[in-house]
Amino acid sequence: MQKNIVTRYVKVNPVNPEAGPLAEGGLILRRGGLVAFPTETVYGLGANALDGRAVEGIFQAKGRPADNPLIVHVAGREAVGGLVKEVPGVARELMNAFWPGPLTIILPVGKDVPAEVTAGLDTVALRMPRHPVALGLIRAAGVPVAAPSANTSGRPSPTTAQHVLNDLEGRIDMVLDGGPAGVGVESTVLDLTAPAPIVLRPGGITPEELCLVLGTVEVDPQARFANQGEGRPRSPGMKYTHYAPRARLLVVEGRAEAVAVKIKELAGEYRNRGKRVGILSYEDSADFTNIGEVIMVGRRAQPETVAEKLYAALRCFDETDVDLILAEGIDDQGVGLAVMNRLRKAAGGQIIRA
Repeated sequence: MQKNIVTRYVKVNPVNPEAGPLAEGGLILRRGGLVAFPTETVYGLGANALDGRAVEGIFQAKGRPADNPLIVHVAGREAVGGLVKEVPGVARELMNAFWPGPLTIILPVGKDVPAEVTAGLDTVALRMPRHPVALGLIRAAGVPVAAPSANTSGRPSPTTAQHVLNDLEGRIDMVLDGGPAGVGVESTVLDLTAPAPIVLRPGGITPEELCLVLGTVEVDPQARFANQGEGRPRSPGMKYTHYAPRARLLVVEGRAEAVAVKIKELAGEYRNRGKRVGILSYEDSADFTNIGEVIMVGRRAQPETVAEKLYAALRCFDETDVDLILAEGIDDQGVGLAVMNRLRKAAGGQIIRA
């Protein structure tokens, strides 16, 4: 895609963002432009969710498939209004428990939402972010904001403003730099239009936390095993290979000891073929420094620390000349489910059992 837009970059206070940049970003959104901004999960690329032409700009800037729906971000529950047909009691309970925060709720779409947002589905995904910059921008815009992650489609999601600029400078109007994102992986997407509440994409809110409100919740098999599926996706992150670094990625899963042995074996095989090997590992894992380019991302026993650094690590591998990345799997419980969903999708389903 041609880069022909002067992208304005503005650094803002992440806790008490200055009014001027927020007002400027809000005006850009109201006029149909694109603004990248931090949320507590990753950086988002926003457009006026009520303006179909503006929303089309997101797909063009990212190179995103048109059948991949977007999430609509609001600054308060009162803004849901015409975005949905109705707000059932269970949705209100979830909003009370988890909004603002990394939970996206799917409900029957209302009259105000253009088809460009929903990719023609009869449902819409909604969330209220927790980040002060995101909330301030949405309030300044005075409209709901449709926003996927602010990266080139398929690439690791951005957790810093520099990641956004690396992918989208010259394609969007503005980047608000509010520092690094905290959670590190996208929001949990929960479908309330199914016969039973079902997690379509795991994220910062775990199934275990949802069960405290819902009693029980299902997890879509694609969320756990990263099958690409067929037809039109019901949620972002379901159908296409996502989050991928430039080098080929293999995920090695199993008991920690067996995984370490398998990684050393595979690294030796690929090095014998003249390949440079990268290893995605953890602070509480085996030492792989003598067999490859190692990047550590938190502790496998604390998956939230892995989630926080995962995308940045995948992007760091792009700055090396490795031919192959071997990633250690972790237990897919709690936030670990979101981590493994992203790793499996980044690998295009190329999983090795140790």
